[in-house]
Formats: sequence, C-alpha cells, structure tokens
Amino acid sequence: MNKPFITKAFIANTVTSMNIFCGFMSIVYASQNNFRYAAIFIITAAIFDTLDGIVARLLDTTSRFGVELDSLSDVVSFGAAPSFLIFKAYAFQFGPWGILLSSMLLIFGALRLARFNVMTEEIKIKGDFTGLPIPLAAITIALLIFSYYKDGKIIEPFSSLVIPLIIILSLLMVSRIRYSALPNLKDRKIKEKVFLFGLLLIALVLTIITNGQILFFIFAAIILFGILRHLFFVLTGKVNSN
Repeated sequence: MNKPFITKAFIANTVTSMNIFCGFMSIVYASQNNFRYAAIFIITAAIFDTLDGIVARLLDTTSRFGVELDSLSDVVSFGAAPSFLIFKAYAFQFGPWGILLSSMLLIFGALRLARFNVMTEEIKIKGDFTGLPIPLAAITIALLIFSYYKDGKIIEPFSSLVIPLIIILSLLMVSRIRYSALPNLKDRKIKEKVFLFGLLLIALVLTIITNGQILFFIFAAIILFGILRHLFFVLTGKVNSN
C-alpha cells in the first residue's frame, strides 16, 4: 500500500519548521529595526517549540530526526534571533565588542543544546535541566526589548543591566545549576507539554496586552530562583556531585 502524501512525521516536522520560520522572521524584523515584532516572533517560536512536542506525541511519531530538527530550530530561534535582536537594539554601539557580546547568546546557547542532546537520558531520570534552558534565556531578552525599548533606545535603568544580563544568561546556560522541569502531571508527558504550551500562549497574550513589563520580572525571578536554590544547596551541602 502506498504511503499517504502527508504523513504523521511530515505534520510534526512542519510544526517544528514553524519554530525556525518564527526565528527567521524575528531576524528579518530586527534587521528592519522593528524590534517589538522581532521580540514577539521569538516568543511565538517558543510556542511552536512546545507545540511540536505535543503533536509528535499525539501522533506517536517521535524520532531521532525530529529531535535533531528541533535542536537546529532552537539554535536559530533562541540563539541567532535574540543575539541579532540585542545587537541591533543595543550592542551595535560597541562595535566589534558589541558583536562579541551579542554572539554569546548564540554560542553558549548552541553549547547548551549540544549538552542537552547528550544528557537527555540523565535529564529524564533526574527530572530537571542542567543549565538554564535556551528558550527561557531567549524569551527574557525578547521581553526586555519588547517592554523597555523606547524612542530608539533601551530606557534606564534597564540599559545598564543589558551587558550583565547577557553575560549571566550565557553563563547560566552552560552552568551546572539545575532548573526544575514542569511538575509531573500524573506521569503523562503530554499533559506537561500542554500545560507549558498554555503558559506560553498566555505569556504571549499578556506580553501584547500589558507591554510585557510584568512578564519580564516573572522570567527574571524564575532565573534568579534557580541561582538562589543552587546557592542554598551549596551552603547546605546538598549539591549533587554529578
């Protein structure tokens, strides 16, 4: 029997490709100095990044090819796109140093994804992520630009925080600090994905309605919580030696 023209894998990979497309659109809008749309497309890419996992599991079509395509998509949408966005909106003024600074999000994000791919089984066992997930770093940068880029510049005091934020996010992605995965909802992975998809969709709507200011602080708090939790474990001697 002939295979159908549109297969389950084709549907899942198309959703993943929308992640790449959104990352590309973010770069296009950033190149045109339309930074708000560029930021929105990064957040939209995160929605598709979650949705492709939902679709793959619903269609029972998870594959190694899909995993690799997902990682390549993340490099574009959560590495290249936020790096280019922050360069065009802020770091360009520092010349070659600005290029180097902006590229940290891309380089360290790619390293983060490579490590994630080889540590997948360990992550499943321990139930959390080693290092800051790259979408979280990218969304934080997107929310910063969306909320606080006014009249051709990032307003104070946030402009003074850009360089430290880029460095901290980049280092956190390749750190050994653990960030909790979503809570296990009755041991059904699909429910976790749907829950995350809903949160990201709400985040996108709230970003547009509230100008993203509250969400920026929420994401910053999530990142800070991971650091503080790690420090607590260090001080109490509870850090896993692995």
